[in-house]
Amino acid sequence: MIHFNRRQLDNGLKVLVHEDASTPLAAINVLYDVGSRDESPDQTGFAHLFEHLMFGGSMNVAIFDEPLQKAGGENNAFTSTDITNYYETLPAPNLETAFWLESDRMHGLAFSEDSLEIQRKVVCEEYKEHYINQPYGDVWHKLRELAYQTHPYQWPTIGKNLEHIEDARLSDVKNFFYKYYCPDNAILVVAGNVKTDEIYALAEKWFGDIPSRNPPKRMLPQEPRQNGFRSLSVEADVPLDAIYKTWHMPARMEDGYFAADLATDILSGGKSSRLYQSLVKEKKLFSEIHAYQTGSIDPGLIVVEGKLVKGVKMEVAEAAIDLEISKITESQIEERELTKVKNRVESHIEFAETELLHRTMNLAYYELLGDASLVNEEVNNYLRVSPEELLLKSREIFVKENCSTLYYHSKN
Repeated sequence: MIHFNRRQLDNGLKVLVHEDASTPLAAINVLYDVGSRDESPDQTGFAHLFEHLMFGGSMNVAIFDEPLQKAGGENNAFTSTDITNYYETLPAPNLETAFWLESDRMHGLAFSEDSLEIQRKVVCEEYKEHYINQPYGDVWHKLRELAYQTHPYQWPTIGKNLEHIEDARLSDVKNFFYKYYCPDNAILVVAGNVKTDEIYALAEKWFGDIPSRNPPKRMLPQEPRQNGFRSLSVEADVPLDAIYKTWHMPARMEDGYFAADLATDILSGGKSSRLYQSLVKEKKLFSEIHAYQTGSIDPGLIVVEGKLVKGVKMEVAEAAIDLEISKITESQIEERELTKVKNRVESHIEFAETELLHRTMNLAYYELLGDASLVNEEVNNYLRVSPEELLLKSREIFVKENCSTLYYHSKN
């Protein structure tokens, strides 16, 4: 059970505090309710670009890392389709340093052509290294475009085209910042060896005078139900043929999400899972195969991806995947197997919660979903899934008309 207290400042900033006297550390997490789904189709990659720009200097801090390192702290950030998240850990007595740094960059960045150019180059190099020059690097560009026709999940977080980042202007960057980087679009969570009242006082001191900006109400185009099988074949200079199959699944807060997630664990939860045992160990069709779900707030995807053993034909490999998928749609999974998967999920969640920073992030994310206390229901939501529900949800999801498949052929 993660206990916490909650308060909202007059400017709309939500402040959550989780006290844990067992550690000498404190963690601070600032979640901004903006991700790549909020970008314009002709200016993608901006949320990720901003993650980098936030470390390029703010109004009173030229280099973000220096004061934090002097205070014994560490920091990082990440961007997803749904959120942009910044966090620090440091000795609890030095926590105010993190408040100063985070509030200063929320108040205003040190916008300049030089800063934009530096971070633009960093992001462009990352794009080239991981998505253009890396084997299989363009998979998620192609797969998202195939699976999504309307929703902005159709492009990856890095952006749809490199040109969108290369052409970003300072005015575009400023507009993005003032649109989304404001207290009424953020959630601040502090956890560790702290006192709630002291954190509230620090929040008011450092963030209270930052004006709210009334971020725009999110009005995203909804992805229509997929009613036909989609496929794409590509050929590239990669070592092995690969196959990527996706199916649309419920959104994060919709009924059936947890059943869908458990279905991926049954298929690919470790070396005792069905896909590994059948297709890697016994039939030796794949060198590796995985099933997972994207975990997005809006309706996401279940993905099965595998690299074929050299010499195995693509149609044989796909038929083997389809056979294993059909087994969880045709007959109810035994309680024993489902319990085994649930136990693994429960252990994973409970182990993750031993980390202070993980608890901090989870509180912020669940507050974004509607109520931070939902974090304490996560395990029970999985445990409540019955074999009957899993069968019904699998039958609903794993139909050919709901599937998009990318066939990635090796030139070698």
